[in-house]
Amino acid sequence: MELLINVRKWIEDNKSAFLPPVCNKLMHRHQLNVMFVGGPNERKDYHIEEGEELFYQVKGDMCLKIIENGKRKDIVIREGEMFLLPARIPHSPQRYANTMGLVIERERLKTEIDGLRYYVGDSTDVLFEKWFHCEDLGTQLAPIIQEFFNSRQYQTGKPNPDEILKETPFPLNFTSVMEPFSFRGWLNDHRGEIQQKKSLSMFGDNFETEVGRKSCTLRQVLTCPALWKHLSSSTHLTSLGQRLPNSVPFTELT
Repeated sequence: MELLINVRKWIEDNKSAFLPPVCNKLMHRHQLNVMFVGGPNERKDYHIEEGEELFYQVKGDMCLKIIENGKRKDIVIREGEMFLLPARIPHSPQRYANTMGLVIERERLKTEIDGLRYYVGDSTDVLFEKWFHCEDLGTQLAPIIQEFFNSRQYQTGKPNPDEILKETPFPLNFTSVMEPFSFRGWLNDHRGEIQQKKSLSMFGDNFETEVGRKSCTLRQVLTCPALWKHLSSSTHLTSLGQRLPNSVPFTELT
């Protein structure tokens, strides 16, 4: 994969891949999984993973349905806004036609598994769930969703007690989530700090994600310098004082 990618052109070149039920296309997979997600999607499932997920809306708005403290909640992420979802919170991204969002998550460890859940009606009672090791969410979700549609649980609307784990593979997170915020506004407010420091805690000490001029670390886990140059610069990327050709900075995507 090239170090620099014209994101607008990449989205246009791959628009045929943004298909229901998930509507996503993986751009990069090495330490960080970087994907773009279009719409409309067709999802009532809730995804659960052991890492954080970073959302940024490039075009249009989206609604991220979550289970917060045992209750359903809708998080509306508007165009140009960013939102960091804590680990181990069930979530269901709802996307609309003619929208585009960026989602970044860390690569899974070999020992980690993800979960996909459906709930009974508007409750938080589990109707159906599947746990799996995730390598490419875009290709792995569709077969599981189809398995649910073919299941007795889908036909009856009632769970099968023999197929639901009595304990989840890891404890779910009952923390309260942050509010989405304007990424451009945050950059403008913290530009001086970003230029002076190697990295800046963007979401507080309870999260692993940090932002810096040249790198982002999921603390003590990974680094991805090229990606976060896009995220932390409002000007085109430069090398030895020269503007790099065909580079599209993250903050100019809107």
